[in-house]
Amino acid sequence: MKLKLNWGTYIVIAFALFMTFILYFVVKVQSDSKYDNDLVVEEYYKHDIHYQEEMQRVQNAQDLPNKPLVSQLENEVTITFPENFDPKKITGNVALYRPSNKKLDFQVKLALTEPVLHIPKTNLVGGSWDINMEWQYEGKAYLTKETIYIK
Repeated sequence: MKLKLNWGTYIVIAFALFMTFILYFVVKVQSDSKYDNDLVVEEYYKHDIHYQEEMQRVQNAQDLPNKPLVSQLENEVTITFPENFDPKKITGNVALYRPSNKKLDFQVKLALTEPVLHIPKTNLVGGSWDINMEWQYEGKAYLTKETIYIK
């Protein structure tokens, strides 16, 4: 007995195979830990509420005549704060975020004796890094964001 299939049957078979293919990959990505699909910011909505305050800190940093300067040397990344600021009065944190792997993220607390912060490259894996400098000086808050690429 020969089974005769028309074009409608082929379309249904093709559609079923396509759905099976997509479902296989969805299950594979959701169950395999190497495909990390976490949010970049853990508490997104709390972060969003403070958006206007963040924009004011960014504007404060933009209004500075001398802005913090991020530069790469052979063995380290340096962040140079404005020289007209007393480094002992600068407080805050410098957060380094790795967009591709949040497990590599870390923060450095600002406790300066000179206007330069040194970050050894041994702490940084090659690739793209986002640097968020949240700092205060004499009661005024600043936020500076930079992106660097480590070779």
